Amino acid sequence: MSKRQPKVHTQLGRAAVHIFAANDRMNQLLIEHLDPAAWRTKPPGNTRTIAAIFTHVHNVRTKWIRLTAPHLKVPRQLNRANCTQQQARAALAESAARCAEMLAEALGGSGGRVKKFLRDGWAKPWPVGPEMLCYMLAHEAHHRGQVCMLAHQLQFPLPKELGYGLWNWDKLWKECGSPQGPGHDT
Repeated sequence: MSKRQPKVHTQLGRAAVHIFAANDRMNQLLIEHLDPAAWRTKPPGNTRTIAAIFTHVHNVRTKWIRLTAPHLKVPRQLNRANCTQQQARAALAESAARCAEMLAEALGGSGGRVKKFLRDGWAKPWPVGPEMLCYMLAHEAHHRGQVCMLAHQLQFPLPKELGYGLWNWDKLWKECGSPQGPGHDT
């Protein structure tokens, strides 16, 4: 995980960077605690594998960066057919760092180059604001929920400590470089 924090000039911008870092830490913890056998196990029906879900999360981040902040280095996309857990963790860390830079520019009040949030080529651009961050977080939380449900359904239960850890924002923020936790400027 990248410890380099983008320079941000407003409370909202600083909070957005920390919030997205905590969000990615949740993804990292989930992959870290996932039984490797669950990674490629095919669920019944027309459902994505856990590997496909995490590659999708990373690939969507790369799309957000490419469309919204093309001046930033866009990470390489992942192939869901052959991506390993370690590759997914590394790619997610990289795309999270770029998303944090994008959010810092968008919400940092420093006159950065990010003026509009483009979710997809078909979607109407949004002005930058808290809605951008909320959309990004909701997308990833939805897919984390899918992963937790699939792990359970496929008989690969996640440890209880993980469930508690995903909600321990004080610890998550500290792990992401904000020693005082949520609500404090650092």
